[in-house]
Amino acid sequence: MTVLLSGRWSAAEGERWARLLHEAMPEEQWLLQPPRDAAEAAAVEVAVVANPEPGALSGLPNLRLIQSLWAGVDRLLQDPTLPADVPVARMVDPAMNEAMVHTALWAVLSLHRQFFELQAHQREALWQAPPQRRAAECAVLVLGLGELGGRTAQTLAGLGFAVHGWSRRPSELAGVQRWQGAAELAPALAAADIVINLLPLTPQTRGFFDAPRLAQMRPGACLVNLARGAHVDEAALLAALDRGQLRHAVLDVFQQEPLPPEHGFWRHPRVTVLPHCAAQTDPRTAVPQVRANLAALRAGQPLMHRVDRGQGY
Repeated sequence: MTVLLSGRWSAAEGERWARLLHEAMPEEQWLLQPPRDAAEAAAVEVAVVANPEPGALSGLPNLRLIQSLWAGVDRLLQDPTLPADVPVARMVDPAMNEAMVHTALWAVLSLHRQFFELQAHQREALWQAPPQRRAAECAVLVLGLGELGGRTAQTLAGLGFAVHGWSRRPSELAGVQRWQGAAELAPALAAADIVINLLPLTPQTRGFFDAPRLAQMRPGACLVNLARGAHVDEAALLAALDRGQLRHAVLDVFQQEPLPPEHGFWRHPRVTVLPHCAAQTDPRTAVPQVRANLAALRAGQPLMHRVDRGQGY
């Protein structure tokens, strides 16, 4: 098959993906540039993509599969030229999942043990030990209980934290108190000391953390956003931090990336900024999944991690 590789990335990153994909699937014909003519466009049956430029997948009449290299497909689905009848598969990378769990664990431990405040104390040469609470006395709410959220919730529960989980649909996780549906969201937020956002970005979750929802959180609670910047009303979050409604925010994603140097998050004493590095797709574990889905397509078998366009993930 002819496979088009299309993405928005650095030259070095694109070269690495191209090399590893070709090494794993030398039998495929890899097209690393947009088709030059109608014949080349007609030959493309699969597009392996990483947030390609809008319109990059139009004009491919024989396209049979769009395989994303990223876990999130919200930007891809926003492209109005995306062929409506072609299946889209997202990436579920075990190495990325593990990295996300590690980042969430670091954030929870740092917030629970007040390590961010201790960093500030160091700059002031202030010797002052905070009280040491037990993990079981810290309620952590994980929003979104899919592949990432479920693993994060169970890992934290295994360390003794009082873990709650909220999702739109029912799911069962050992050691996790479950909340579900719109009616149970407000009480779930009010019960949590730390809220970890791992929701998919959909029209329903865009602007999820606006001023009214932030006001539903427990006074002095903390927010960890590892999902999408568009989930958060940034002005509302800054206001909640300024008035002490929230104690701290750990943010890996933002409405504009890179985060502008003048943005209020950079120097806010209650904000920890990460440059969208909480978890990244690892080509070494992702490439075998691309190979498996191409094999399934060729054999007429079900695709792994097919996106429900109606749900947006």
